[in-house]
Amino acid sequence: MKSKQILVALATIFLVVSCKTSPFTGKKTLNAYSNETIFPMAFQQYNQFLEENTVVRGTAEAQMVQRVGNNIAKAAERYMTALGYPNYLDEYRWEYNLVQDEAVNAFCMPGGKIVVYTGILPVAQSETGLAMILGHELAHALANHGAQRMTAQQGQQIVGAAGGIALGDSRAGQLFNQYYGVASTVGGILPFSRSHESQADEIGTIIAAIAGYDPYEAPKLWERMKAQGGSAPSELLSTHPSPDTRIQALQQIAPRAAAEAKKFGVTSFK
Repeated sequence: MKSKQILVALATIFLVVSCKTSPFTGKKTLNAYSNETIFPMAFQQYNQFLEENTVVRGTAEAQMVQRVGNNIAKAAERYMTALGYPNYLDEYRWEYNLVQDEAVNAFCMPGGKIVVYTGILPVAQSETGLAMILGHELAHALANHGAQRMTAQQGQQIVGAAGGIALGDSRAGQLFNQYYGVASTVGGILPFSRSHESQADEIGTIIAAIAGYDPYEAPKLWERMKAQGGSAPSELLSTHPSPDTRIQALQQIAPRAAAEAKKFGVTSFK
């Protein structure tokens, strides 16, 4: 019994001490990892990825990725300073690389290491479309979504272990072990991930607008993404909101982003 109580207590402590305040919402978020811990790991993985893939350099498209990335990062600094976090990005090391790959994808690792696949450029269509993509990816890094997902997965494992031990070999324990993984994923991890995507859409569109890029391009980008087609799981079983959900949300976000950009003196867009 004592070991059960200890494990349950440890699970509770983990969830409590892992909470940090988001600069974007003012609410507590799960994050057990400091920048000092997670950034070096991410930088190492990023460099390894670049070594194992074909990085496009010197082309007009590669230069566009660099140019837009730098513009978005500068806007992010202005935005974070306005929010009252002038030193928030001190440990970030922004880097933007175009990688030869037909996948319609881009990603950002903790600390600001961004990859754009060549396959997404036709969907972006323009520098403004690319700015919406990079704004979204950069927002993941700003909001520490990678660390939060790692924390949530670790918490899922700890709570699962605590529940299994606490309930033991009882009928309730057997049912818990049978259904906990699926229930906690569908009811917890996946909605958590979808909320990250929605938050990155909002933050990224605002920052792109502050950088001078037209935020009304964001829903149009996702209309083009939707037109790519392909099979996808239902939103309930997906890590991402459905394209329709994102388009509707971005249509509402765009005027708010334009209004926010106006506070920074941006009254017309590229």
